[in-house]
Formats: sequence, C-alpha cells, structure tokens
Amino acid sequence: MTEKSPYTIAVEVESRFEAEQSQPADNRYVFAYTITLRNAGSEGAQLMTRHWVITDANGKVEEVRGEGVVGEQPWMRPGETFEYTSGAVLETAVGTMQGSYSMLADDGTRFDAPIPAFVLSIPRTLH
Repeated sequence: MTEKSPYTIAVEVESRFEAEQSQPADNRYVFAYTITLRNAGSEGAQLMTRHWVITDANGKVEEVRGEGVVGEQPWMRPGETFEYTSGAVLETAVGTMQGSYSMLADDGTRFDAPIPAFVLSIPRTLH
C-alpha cells in the first residue's frame, strides 16, 4: 500500500456554455467553469499561482499564468474546500483546458496541484 502524500489537492471541474454572452457568427464562444479544490493532504496549503493551457478546436493554444484565482490566494486546512467560478472565451465551439496550481504548504514545501484536462463545448456538439 502506498502512503498518501501530505501535499494533495483534489480538483473537480464543471463547465458550461454561456449562450447569452456568446456570438457564434463572430466566432466568440463564452464558457464558464466552476472549480472545487479540496485539501486532501495532511498539511495546510495556500494556492499561490495558476497556469492554464487553453486549446481550441483549431489547435490554437493560449497559456495563462497569474497569481491566485479570481483575485484570491486561498489557504486551506486539511479537509477544507475552496470553490470559484471563472470563464474562458474561445473562437471555436469546442476546446479544452488543463493546467496546474502552484501551492505552498505550511511547512514551506512548494508543490503543484494538477488540473486534469476538461472539455469546453456547446450543448449537443460532442457525442
């Protein structure tokens, strides 16, 4: 049996198409996503920075790096969660996002929390 790392952040994502903000005729597709972070480790940790890789259906890749998320750098005790909603604008009806959060544990250890790839898609586009 493997021992669980004290530096573990579980990441869950839900995405949705924002039809009222989108203009498909102008190749503007707006998506919102809600991320729930849960400190599944045994050390408190603070989210310091984010790194996103956003890819549209044309293969266009945009990388986004910055401090925190939605203007915050949340700190989570073991077992605590933090949820936020943000968005992305694509030139295509389908795309993907993935990345990582750079975390700082209470004991000074820096570690990355991977954000698994997820799909941004208008309804009824993917089967």
